[in-house]
Order: sequence, then structure tokens, then C-alpha cells
Amino acid sequence: MKEAIILAGGFGTRLKHIVSDVPKPMATINGTPFLVFLLKKLQTAGIEHIIFSTGYLHEKIEEYFGRRFENLQITYSQETEPLFTGGAIKLALQKADTEDVLVLNGDTLFDTDFGRFERFYFEKKCHLAVALRKVEDTSRYGSVQIDGNAKIVGFAEKNASAGEGFINGGIYILNKKLITKQTLPEKFSFEKEILEKRYLTDNFFGLPFDDYFIDIGVPEDYAKAQKEILNDEALFLDRDGVINRQIIGGYVTKPEEFEFLPDVLQALRILAKKFKYIFVVTNQQGIGKGIFTEDDLTEIHRFMLAEIEKAGGRIDKIYFSPHLESENNINRKPNIGMALQAKRDFPDIDFSHSVMLGDSTGDMLFGKNAGMKTVFLSKECNLSYDKTFRNLLEFAENAS
Repeated sequence: MKEAIILAGGFGTRLKHIVSDVPKPMATINGTPFLVFLLKKLQTAGIEHIIFSTGYLHEKIEEYFGRRFENLQITYSQETEPLFTGGAIKLALQKADTEDVLVLNGDTLFDTDFGRFERFYFEKKCHLAVALRKVEDTSRYGSVQIDGNAKIVGFAEKNASAGEGFINGGIYILNKKLITKQTLPEKFSFEKEILEKRYLTDNFFGLPFDDYFIDIGVPEDYAKAQKEILNDEALFLDRDGVINRQIIGGYVTKPEEFEFLPDVLQALRILAKKFKYIFVVTNQQGIGKGIFTEDDLTEIHRFMLAEIEKAGGRIDKIYFSPHLESENNINRKPNIGMALQAKRDFPDIDFSHSVMLGDSTGDMLFGKNAGMKTVFLSKECNLSYDKTFRNLLEFAENAS
């Protein structure tokens, strides 16, 4: 998949009293337009061409993004009057060069695995694939029913169903002919006229995901997004007590002593999709004390990296300080030498768009001294830092 249509023409009526000067998808999350987060996800997934379907205050989107965003080419499909979702998609498809196109709602962030979604679409020989999200209460959205083969077999209206179920996550892959070869009015609802009318006769399939999902269309979720969505590209992680179980009063001196904390490998797999860079920064004064050597540490980290990569995660580079605490060396946290090393190795790092995550005061001071956001891991969650989580998996599931 190389092309994606983003539906960004809505009025945002429910957010009007909060966001009145820009279209809803341009509402800012921690100072960054919501659409930026979508574009970064799509770029990471290999999308090369974005078609913005715009309408209300379209000029705000055009002024901000122009014709390119980083490596993405941008085209605009502007409604001169509201065409509803179906009409907007139909118009935007005229700008698409490929037969199979990804379509997304511009006010929803659903952190799906686009590669898996694409494989599902072609394996099922779909006319339309829908990304589904399981939720505890479907009443706000309405629900989608699928059979054992993932074929869509029914829909329930908003408020008509409650309780656990699958909702339409607002992400589709469709073949252009589904719309362009049909006799359809200029204005129509994609949901009503395509999804809910033709699922019985066409190959419509739904693929459930349990990844992070938020729709900023209502004030409470817009406020929630400010707390949960991070505008960051580089993640710095402490090691002992964050990735592996810390040996109290001692050191990990060989791979056999290295024990991953629960759910860490799963967390790192999730984080690999969410951050451009992931680094480990770790004080290892056991080397300075002569308890183990740098070669021993290399073997430990070789084992750690192999297990992380096997689980689908990644660490881009490991930085360590072998210096004694008494030396106050610039490379030992809370001093920022290891951050400066990373900046030399990866010059595009912006510390103001980076996160330091650790479980000690030294980790937090390291992050603050470098100008990063700080995330503290604490079971009590009673310390006042930028964000606090109980473990790495909780952070991973809420970072975006």
C-alpha cells in the first residue's frame, strides 16, 4: 500500500467550544496538530502519497502541510460543500493512482499494524477490509459482527447495543471499483450506503486489533489525548529495574543472571512501532569496581538484544558508563554525557521531543538536565514527574 486518503473535512461540532479556529483533525495535542501523528504512523508503514479530503477550514491544513510532509507527497481533494463520508471518499479516489487504497478518519488514532492489515486484505480477496477494535461498551459507536472467517455479517446502531464488542475503527482498505464503478449520488454516507447495505453481497471482512485507539471527536477524549499521546521521537531507557530485574546490592555480571521483567519484551515490541529511536543508557560502575569487565557487559547486551529482536522489538544503541559514582564523570547519570553521545551518533535527535524513562531519581535528573520529558516507573505512582506508569508495558500501551 502506497496511498492513503485521510478524511479531514468534518466540522467538529462537539469540539466547537474548545477548538473553533481549525478543522477538528488539526486540533493540537500537546502543541502538535493531531494530523501530524497520523502522518508519522503512515510514513513508518511505508505510505508515500497522502490524499487529504478537506472541507471546513481546508486552508488551515493546506497552509500547515503544503505539498509535502517529511517523505510524504500530499494532494488535496477539497469539498466545496459537504459530501458526507461516501461523497468525500468518491471525490478523493479521483486523485489516487493505485487500485487499492487505505482510508482513515482524520480524527481517530488507531495504532494498527498496517502490514498485517494489508496482508489480511489480499489474503481474503476483500472488496473492503475494516480495522475493528474491541471495546467494553459499544453503545457510543455501534458494533460490527463478524463470523469465524472474519467476514462481516451484521451491524448494530449506536445506543442500540451495549456491552463488549467490536467497533468500526475508522480504517479501511478498499478497491477503487467498490465506489467508482457503482452508480452513487454525489453526496452519500459511506457507512450507510456501502458498509451497512452491501456487506451481504460483497466480500467485506473485519480484522480485530487490540492496539491503542482514541477518537478525539468528543471533549473528554480530546482531553484524554493530551495526557496519553506523546509528541516524541526518541526514547531513552534505563536498564536495571526497567528492562531487567535489578539485583539488589549486586550486579548482573553474565547473561545467565540477566532476567527480563514481566511483559518487557511485549512492551518493547509495541514501542518499536512508536518511536523513531530507542536507546538504553545505563550506569555500570561494577566495571569500575573490577567486579566484571566491558567484555562481560558486551556478552550480556548481546544476549539482551537477541531476545528483544526475537520478540519483535529493537534497541538502536546502548550507551553505558563504567565510572564510579565518586568520579562524577560527565558520562555517568545524572550527568548527560550519554545523551550527548547519542546526539553525536544520531544528529537529528531533538531532546525536547525525547523521553527519558527510568526508575530512579538519577534517571529523572538525567532526562531533565538534557531537556527531555521524564517518565517515572513506580508501583505507587505517587511521584510528580511529566508522566508516571507502573511498568514498561503500561507506558507502551499508552504512548503514541
